[in-house]
Amino acid sequence: MKVSIIIAVYKDIESLNLIIEALKTQTYKNFEVVVAEDNEAQEMKEYVNSIEGLDVKHTFQEDAGVRKSRSQNNGILKSSGEYLIFLDGDIIPYSTFVEGHVALAQRGRVLAGRRVNLNAELTKKFRDGSLKPYTLEKYYFILGFKLMFDRNARFEQGIHVDPDSFIYKTFMANRKRNTSLIGCNFSCFRDDMVAINGFDESYGESSLPDDMDLDWRFRAYGLTLYSCKNVANAFHLYHKKQNNPTTKEQWARFNKNKEEKKYICEQGLKQHEN
Repeated sequence: MKVSIIIAVYKDIESLNLIIEALKTQTYKNFEVVVAEDNEAQEMKEYVNSIEGLDVKHTFQEDAGVRKSRSQNNGILKSSGEYLIFLDGDIIPYSTFVEGHVALAQRGRVLAGRRVNLNAELTKKFRDGSLKPYTLEKYYFILGFKLMFDRNARFEQGIHVDPDSFIYKTFMANRKRNTSLIGCNFSCFRDDMVAINGFDESYGESSLPDDMDLDWRFRAYGLTLYSCKNVANAFHLYHKKQNNPTTKEQWARFNKNKEEKKYICEQGLKQHEN
């Protein structure tokens, strides 16, 4: 199964480079990378063109405020994989990340992943190259020990479990888990994303279309959300919180759409096809 990994990016080439290097170590090889840029920077274009060893595509658009949903829709339209994995530009995948998503992928299912929130110290080491993501993944209990005492870090989400193992099949596969979708790490079949017309661009700079909106729309369409926590693991780089508040009007539209079961959005993929 060919996979398209769609990475939502904005200006931070350093973080994107960490993601690209991590993707070069993937145990699953049949994938392409789509860099979905919410901007049109020459520096980003030059970086993407310099990437070697991966099949990489690049979409971009005018920098006219936060239009992440539109840039992700651009990425979907550019993609050619049967299966889509979505990453934010500050999420560094484990070497088993793609393999984990593929292992749990099933028709009628959307996979909801999680991430470990790195502290400033580990993030700095990633950025200056003194610590490789694969090294932290391999020696997680030793090098990531401090994260165990940081409630915000979600240390347990960095523990990898093989989905084919006895432990996973016996204790985790059928366990009730939080399946709410977060936009930085999730996956679905391309056909299902097309069926609901992709991300809803009508919410503008709100964070609603990235997770909450997609969550209910996938469910309303008839799909099951399934946790891939501990199977498709990733690190989240530390940074100051970015706030894109949702307005009363956006909340009202969100609730109205839910009440009327309008899970196929009006401003999505179809408006860009021509």
